[in-house]
Amino acid sequence: MKTLPMQQAAALIPDGASVMIGGFMGVGTPERLIDELVRRGTGGLTVIANDTAMPGVGIGKLISAGLVRRAIVSHIGLNPETQKQMIAGKTDVDLVPQGTLIERIRAGGYGLGGILTATGVGTVVEEGKPTLTLDGKKFLVERALRADFALVNAFLADYLGNLTYALTARNFNPLIATAADTVIVPDSFLAFAAGTASAAVAPTSANRAPITTSQRIALFTT
Repeated sequence: MKTLPMQQAAALIPDGASVMIGGFMGVGTPERLIDELVRRGTGGLTVIANDTAMPGVGIGKLISAGLVRRAIVSHIGLNPETQKQMIAGKTDVDLVPQGTLIERIRAGGYGLGGILTATGVGTVVEEGKPTLTLDGKKFLVERALRADFALVNAFLADYLGNLTYALTARNFNPLIATAADTVIVPDSFLAFAAGTASAAVAPTSANRAPITTSQRIALFTT
C-alpha cells in the first residue's frame, strides 16, 4: 500500500478503464476522486456500481460530463440524465438485479467464473445467457465481474490497507475492493497500524493520525 496525491492517483485511471465505484445513491461514494476524474475528463469508462446516483451526485457527475461509455448497474431510476443518454445511444446500460450484481462482483473477488441464479429465468434477463438445470430447476449462468480499478470510500484507513466503514456508507465498498486490480481509497482519516496486518483499527482518537491535507489518497494494489 502506498499513498499518493489525489491528482496522481486519478491519473492512474486511463480513458477506457473499467471502474467499480462504491456507494448507494451517492452515500459511500468517494466524491473527491469523482470530482478529479471529471476535472481531468477521463472518458470512455465502464462503470460497475449499484446505481448512477443523481445529477450532481457521485457517479451522476461522471454521467453528466459524458465520461461513461457503459454502466453495469441495478437501477437508474433517479438519474434522468442516464436515461436520456441510454435512449440516445450515448451510454450502454446493463441493468442487473441488485442481488445478482453484487454476487457477480463477489465471485470476481473470490476468483470464481460466475454464479448460478434463478432470478430472471423466463424474463428478458435470460436472453442470450447460458442456463443450467439442476434437480429439475433452471438457473442462469451469470459471469463474474472484475474491474481495472475499485474506487472505495472508507471512514478509516491504516497503512496496511485495512479499512473501517461508517454505518450505511459501507454498502458495496468492501466487496468491490476484492474484485479489482487496483483499489483507490481517499484517506478521510489515516490511522496508525495497530500491530499486525490482521489487527482491526477502531475509530477512536488513539488510533487516528494527524491529518495535514485533504488531498491525499490511499492506494493499494491487489
